[in-house]
Amino acid sequence: MTQAGASLTDDTAMISRMPGWITLRGAQTPEDVAFLSGAALSSLHLVLACADLPQALLRERLALRAAEACVALSGRAERAGALRDEVHLLRPADQPGPAGAVCLQWRQAVERPVAVKALHRALPGQPPERIAAWLDAGQGAPVTRAAAVIGAVLADAPRAATEALILGDGALAQALGWDHLVPLLATGLKPRDLRKGGDELRLACHRAVVAAVLEASRLAADLTRRAGRLRGVAPRLRARGAGQAVALFLTRDAVAPAALAGLMSDRAARRLCDRLVELGAVRELTGRDTFRLYGV
Repeated sequence: MTQAGASLTDDTAMISRMPGWITLRGAQTPEDVAFLSGAALSSLHLVLACADLPQALLRERLALRAAEACVALSGRAERAGALRDEVHLLRPADQPGPAGAVCLQWRQAVERPVAVKALHRALPGQPPERIAAWLDAGQGAPVTRAAAVIGAVLADAPRAATEALILGDGALAQALGWDHLVPLLATGLKPRDLRKGGDELRLACHRAVVAAVLEASRLAADLTRRAGRLRGVAPRLRARGAGQAVALFLTRDAVAPAALAGLMSDRAARRLCDRLVELGAVRELTGRDTFRLYGV
């Protein structure tokens, strides 16, 4: 086995080895749940440090899940496939619908290193000063801080669930020293949890973190394997711009052939996408004959 192949195998194995005891089964007290959430975040910290993990792709895939959860909170029915269509098939002059706007907010939140300026880009309806004040509302340990931020946002703006969850994950990332926001809380919190406050909200956030980290770690292991396959077939691609196209697939949840227009002709882009599907390196995500989207 090559050194690179050994590294990939080692990284994938490490990501897959989330300790089995980090679950909520048997957790009876708030102290038990807080301990497990801390252990889960510590394990995820190691996962995120793995060199072969396509981190930007993981964040985008988690952002899609978070957007799906936030859209459901608002009472809308759009699922992941519809959200992908709204974002990736959007024409330059068009505006997304309400569900697509939520998806774009999450994508923008994970794109750049977490900071007030980057969060304002994802939440343009909120002044930077207000975002900074909300982030400052959280003190203490990471999950405690995140819960306080969510509570502060919802106290000021009860209908701003998406903003609260983005800023809660932003506060969590800052407290943990992560460069980028990693969507966790939106997929773990239930609608009733957002009506809680104080200790109850904090406990709900601890529980949400444990559940979300387990899912994120499984996804990270899967994406690391799939990314390894894509990197492995990349040298066999002869199309002009294929290397840059592969790099795009390793950072984007979904890619439309039109997104490769700056690298190659439309026909060549479609051929490349179909070739990658044949090689088992990417998947066609829509099941349609037209307006297709592809992803790792």
